[in-house]
Amino acid sequence: MDLTTTRSGGTPAQRLLEAAGTLFAQEGIRAVGVDRVLAAAGVARASLYHAFGSKDALVAAYIADQDRADRGKWEDAAAELETAQEKVLVLFDLARAAALRRDFRGCLYLNAATEFPDPEHPARHAVAQHRAWLRDVLVDQLAQSGASEPEPLAERVVVLYDGAVAGSKFSRSTEPIDLGREMARRFVAQGSDVPAVSA
Repeated sequence: MDLTTTRSGGTPAQRLLEAAGTLFAQEGIRAVGVDRVLAAAGVARASLYHAFGSKDALVAAYIADQDRADRGKWEDAAAELETAQEKVLVLFDLARAAALRRDFRGCLYLNAATEFPDPEHPARHAVAQHRAWLRDVLVDQLAQSGASEPEPLAERVVVLYDGAVAGSKFSRSTEPIDLGREMARRFVAQGSDVPAVSA
């Protein structure tokens, strides 16, 4: 990345990421052209290609940047909690806060996966990194909570989480996230006694 500090106090790469993050969240990734990002960031086209190489790489960097921020928010929130069960459920609390902050525009990772269906696109790789982290957090915390089969239980919690966030976007309400949290709380409390899913 270009680490030359600009007069505004941020590097061109940082300014591009900030501008892209705002525009992508508001309008969608594909709907925003490179020229819009450049104008919002106040940098030259050469800075984009020097820092990232392409718009696709900028998109992947934007998702990775959001992923780092989300991991940090969970780590900060989890540090204040005592039990593994609480650390699982705080994921729903963070999703609720994000839904309100983003005006119910939906999960940025799901939105990106929808806009870029090609599994080989750099954006999809960035999304996959976030999803792997989410699953690993759940498996680890559920194991610490005493679940004898944390991986299948984590898969159930992921389904609840995804449905809750998507439902929040459709309804423009936090109620689906609140409901998903309560259902997840019951699953986690039951531990390994969650009924098997029939084919």
